[in-house]
Amino acid sequence: MGRDSGSGGRPGVRRSGSDERPGFRRSGSGTGGRPGFRRPGSNRFPGFRRRDHSVAPWIRTRLRTAPGAAVALALLVMATACLAAAFPRAVERYEDAGLRRAVVDATAPRTSLQVSAPQPGTYIPQSERESAVSPASMRKAYERVLNVVERPLAVDPAQSMYGVRNVNNLEAAETWLPMPSGLPAQMSLAAQSGLAEHSRMSAGRLPRAGDTVTAATREVEAAVTTETAERLNIKVGSVIHVPGMQRDPLAVRITGIVAPRDPESAYWTTQPLLRTPSLIRPPTQGGEPETYWLGALLLPPDAAPVLLGTPGEPARYWLLTPDPAALTAHDLSRLGSAVASLESGPGLVKVRDSTDADTGVSTDLDEVLASYAQLRSGVRPLVSVAAFGTGAVAVVVLLMAGRLTADRRRTELALLRARGASLRGLTRRLVTETAVVALPAGALGLAGALLLVPYGRAPYAVGAALAVTLLACAALPLRALAAHRVVGVHGAREDLASVRPSRRRTIAELTLLVLASAAVLALRSRGTSGTSDEALGSGASGDLGSSGDQLVAMAPVLIGVIAALVLVRLYPLPLRWLARPAGRMRGAIGHLSLARAGRTSVSTVLPLLALLTALTTAAFGGSVLAGVADARDRAAVLNLGADARVEAEGALPATLPERVRSAPGVREVTPLSIAYEAKPGAGVESVPLAGVDPEGYARLADRTGLGAFPAGELKASPAAPADGASKPGADGSAKAPLPALASSAVADRYGTHPFSLRLSDGSDVTVRITLVRDLTPALPGTDFLIVDRAGLGTVAARPTTLLVTGDQVNGGALRKAVAAGTGADTDPTARADVRLRSEERARYVDSPLQSGAERVYAAAVAAGSGYAVLALLLALVRAAPERAALLARLRTMGLTRSQGRRLLVLEALPQALLAAAGGILTGWAAVRLLAPGIDLTSIALATPGGAPPTGTAALHTDPASLFLPALTVLLLATGIAAGQAWWTGRRGSVRELRAGDSR
Repeated sequence: MGRDSGSGGRPGVRRSGSDERPGFRRSGSGTGGRPGFRRPGSNRFPGFRRRDHSVAPWIRTRLRTAPGAAVALALLVMATACLAAAFPRAVERYEDAGLRRAVVDATAPRTSLQVSAPQPGTYIPQSERESAVSPASMRKAYERVLNVVERPLAVDPAQSMYGVRNVNNLEAAETWLPMPSGLPAQMSLAAQSGLAEHSRMSAGRLPRAGDTVTAATREVEAAVTTETAERLNIKVGSVIHVPGMQRDPLAVRITGIVAPRDPESAYWTTQPLLRTPSLIRPPTQGGEPETYWLGALLLPPDAAPVLLGTPGEPARYWLLTPDPAALTAHDLSRLGSAVASLESGPGLVKVRDSTDADTGVSTDLDEVLASYAQLRSGVRPLVSVAAFGTGAVAVVVLLMAGRLTADRRRTELALLRARGASLRGLTRRLVTETAVVALPAGALGLAGALLLVPYGRAPYAVGAALAVTLLACAALPLRALAAHRVVGVHGAREDLASVRPSRRRTIAELTLLVLASAAVLALRSRGTSGTSDEALGSGASGDLGSSGDQLVAMAPVLIGVIAALVLVRLYPLPLRWLARPAGRMRGAIGHLSLARAGRTSVSTVLPLLALLTALTTAAFGGSVLAGVADARDRAAVLNLGADARVEAEGALPATLPERVRSAPGVREVTPLSIAYEAKPGAGVESVPLAGVDPEGYARLADRTGLGAFPAGELKASPAAPADGASKPGADGSAKAPLPALASSAVADRYGTHPFSLRLSDGSDVTVRITLVRDLTPALPGTDFLIVDRAGLGTVAARPTTLLVTGDQVNGGALRKAVAAGTGADTDPTARADVRLRSEERARYVDSPLQSGAERVYAAAVAAGSGYAVLALLLALVRAAPERAALLARLRTMGLTRSQGRRLLVLEALPQALLAAAGGILTGWAAVRLLAPGIDLTSIALATPGGAPPTGTAALHTDPASLFLPALTVLLLATGIAAGQAWWTGRRGSVRELRAGDSR
């Protein structure tokens, strides 16, 4: 048996530092001892080496040595992974909700796929024509058409239907039907499927076809809805005759009156005539307008062949209603392709093969999708700006946590390298040590995100959480790898005042400067909103667009990064300037604090980068949210002119202003006399005219910021004639021209010369434009005239509108006061319309896409601010042991507690001031630079499918978003430093003064 390898002594003697018992050899170096003797725990079979488990004790040792650091890293990774995984799911949730809301609000007549085919040709046998419109044939064609519809476009079978109807309406010969103008009522016959499922009986029974129905059948049964029966005086048992073609009139007997189960469902709203009759006014040339009633008779599907014997041009139809619950925003481009294919593509060819060669498909669903895509294209870039900002701050905090850990363990890692540890082995140990903590934390964060936001696709969430976890695992090893490439125990100084930037760092900073400049220029020139076609082409909700769009979204982040790098370069200069004067002052606190601030490690770059990026994102995000709120408030004021608007078609009671003024929350009431049809001269054009009380109206215009003007320039002052006496008109109005306030458009048309206006009551008034304003509270739009209503006639001067102002106008109390003042409680025709600014403002938040984007944006800004505070805390906690040791040593030299607090506060103050001032300047610069390219209209005011509201939504600087986060950073930094000094003063100094203790 050989000697134990590397023992250097007698057999059986244990090496120094060995963990083996005497007499036993290491695994794999021999059996050791007597032949056949096996050491406990060794391999069962000789010749096999035992696996090296040296990594596991290292991990256990490290986790037991620093459990607080491990728990802190786990919490950081878990929170970041949760936020990263929840973000794409939250975006997908509100985008899908916005798309479904847009489709539902567009109503079924626009979103349904209307497949229609003419009646079978007359050149085929009559039996085949009747068979083509039979329920069995129509059902088969319906099923084939459903199979043609391509995913992701899904059809709701419960709300889809098919049938046969008349294209041309048929006159009813019955004289007992209502005839408002003497014209006979007309009927539309429809044999539609699903009547029993979508209605309930109100009277009678459902119609039946009985025996086989053909085109020559003389009588069939039908049903009508409750609204049709009520308005057309139809009862159960009534018989309505409609013309026949080459046969006697067709008798339709009403056997039942049905009530829709859901009147707003697609079954009844796709063809509203089936539910509600219409009063039709045919076009006429002069004379009194004539009207007639048009109603629908609901035949059983088996009675469809009878329509072939009428002159109503029967047509077959299949109405396919999309299922809103199956629509997703990430499939928007595929949805548009599926609709286009059915309208005029391969899908239409397949539909015609399944039904008829002349079949057509029509729908407005493509317009609804394009409108939603346009809205999303304006909202998504703004959300991506917040996402990139918060993501950048989170990445910086993770890197900062790894770097601070590496700095804290610098001596330990340097000692391991000096004792022979390889870079690969050291990196492997650090990766394993970090992964043991980060991987479970990342999994918990992902699980929390899935529970917090249970809607959305999982792959994006898993990818985001995995990216966060991998970054957390790599931060510490990569920093250690870069810092310990060369073996050395002691290094040179690495403070900001001594370290000079390298060429690589200079090149990297110049590259970032070029990228930031390109992003700002692109955002100012292109803006954030894309076209609807481009938006419709980008379907994935998690896709932020092309690389150019991502560069634009990163513009605020890049500005913050550039500012941080510039401030780090400039930071030593003021310290050097202040160090000399501070050295001449009495006392060592000022000089020592500046010296300590100048000796700050270069690792301050990461905290400063996190703070400036977070402050820039918070300032930009806060300005966006403030701009959205201001735009909605201004648009509501533009539409109403005040906090509330009371308006009636006729004149309001003279006592109503006083009654409204006594309502809770009302401060002032401004009566207006509005004539929307005032006609200048002998022209046919009309100009809205408002008569006001100049004093009260001038105060209102000044308070709302809508075209303020001096009240004296609008007061009526009729000029005296040559004999010195005024000549009033017959209606009491002064004949001298009234001073008028006009819009720019009206002033350009009529100039400053006097011109007459004919009002709706037949009176005339002469006005002369003396003031020009773009906006006014009384009338929205670009055409208006404002005059003193004291110069109007008695009838024209009666108030028709009240503009109400107040701090908190109570809508319920105001409506009660108006109803009591107008007598609407007893006479519904005397009611007046009451609109509040708060309700008008809420109307602009029309889509879940807008409200969801606002919530996600606010959450992203809040998360970024939280990460900034965390970065500040990490930096201060990292320097806490060193500061505690400094205070302990200085206390032995006579430093008092108050001086210690001042020292730590003054030491932290330069960096805090640098971050706060830099954050304010960077946020202001980012808003000013990017404002020309930011359009907030989509997220603030736009409504899918609606007309753009009055007003613009521009980005402007919000002072609160600039100063509050910066002041918070300043207070936290100084507060933590003062708190540390206070806490250190209460503890003993023995631990901090121990020789050799690393601080």
